[in-house]
Amino acid sequence: MKGLLGRKAGMTQLFNDNGEAVPVTVIEVGPCYVVQVRTPEKDGYRAVQLGFGPAKAKHLTQGQQGHLGGAGVPLLRHLREIRIREDDTYEVGQLLKADVFAAGERVDVVGTSKGRGFTGVVKRYGFAGGPHTHGQSDRERAPGSIGACASPGRVWKGTRMPGHMGAKRVTSQNVEVVLVDVERNLLAVKGSVPGPNGGLVLVKESRKSRALKQIPGQKIARGGK
Repeated sequence: MKGLLGRKAGMTQLFNDNGEAVPVTVIEVGPCYVVQVRTPEKDGYRAVQLGFGPAKAKHLTQGQQGHLGGAGVPLLRHLREIRIREDDTYEVGQLLKADVFAAGERVDVVGTSKGRGFTGVVKRYGFAGGPHTHGQSDRERAPGSIGACASPGRVWKGTRMPGHMGAKRVTSQNVEVVLVDVERNLLAVKGSVPGPNGGLVLVKESRKSRALKQIPGQKIARGGK
């Protein structure tokens, strides 16, 4: 599996060969450094640790500085691991850029969604709320009944109620890479990706596209076709 760390730059649009406007999200990926390669013999699993974003020494612990210095890479702010296959070859200190991906590939983009704070059920889950008439003076956005009295005599676990919304790990699956700009280390992927502008994202090979390759002769319709 291949992947890169980056930052969400924002959304814009590109025009394809048919003159159609395609909404895209621009991601500044890399340059990323391979900080550590994990093997089944030593660590029990196969993965590669990527580092992204320059950092100052005062913002890192001595353990982090020693870990990065031992790999021969500059001080980096963010470290993330991705699983790799047996035939994938990585070396410690290797530099990875946007050319890891190509236009037309399918990727998964992992990020942290925007935090919305404490919200009610109308915004959090799309509840309709109560009627605005017939004496309902303050129940327009209330959740209504949350359970029966006699049986089960309690509120079911997982009942949708007001609470903290957002600020969770979210994955946009199987999105298409529309443009790769190697000189500026930019990727443009179709549609939206989680998180605010400037937020850290992980772009990796799509799990669904890999599953499709493993099933010869099977076709999966995309886009309602």
